[in-house]
Amino acid sequence: MRIGILACDILKNEIEFLTKDDPDFTYREYLEFALHENPENMKAVIIEKVSSMKGKVDVVFLGYATCQSLRGIIDALDVPTVMLQGADCIDALLGSEDYEAEKKICTGTWFSSPGWAEQGINALIKEFHLDSVEGLDPSYFLDILFASYERCLFIDPGIGNEEEFLKKSLAFADDLKLKHDCRKCGLDRLEDSIAEAKELATSISSG
Repeated sequence: MRIGILACDILKNEIEFLTKDDPDFTYREYLEFALHENPENMKAVIIEKVSSMKGKVDVVFLGYATCQSLRGIIDALDVPTVMLQGADCIDALLGSEDYEAEKKICTGTWFSSPGWAEQGINALIKEFHLDSVEGLDPSYFLDILFASYERCLFIDPGIGNEEEFLKKSLAFADDLKLKHDCRKCGLDRLEDSIAEAKELATSISSG
């Protein structure tokens, strides 16, 4: 069987950790996280990318949660597809209950997974085009954007290289003058979706 991966690069570390040695995954592509800035464009890009895999893979594992515009997208795809459960990538990692619980602990929380920690401040500057305004330092706009945030919560999913990810998350919090907390999480939800993709691919290839 042949499974293609199309995912957001924010979750690349976790998805590769779970699938890197699995020969059933014959195609891998990770899209730039900033696509979510324009939800409708992100949806169009995903549909186009999945369509291009038709005949090359049996099933697509879509490494995206609903992310504002992707609810029901599977019905618009030409290739059988399994996607992540949850509202966004943090929901897919933590699960809805823990996600909401952390928001109640501190409403103004920036959630920092390994992917977000890697992207850091420069990714926000790029995403919001903060370096395109002449005469003003991007930090001026970041201070405005993060005025309601109080803490940065690093989520450690146990994929290795924790010290480096934590270091980058701490640097992000320090730059934005946020309190920094840490917590662990499992990869159960990602594993469940990957297992579902493999089961679907098995049924198709044997059917």
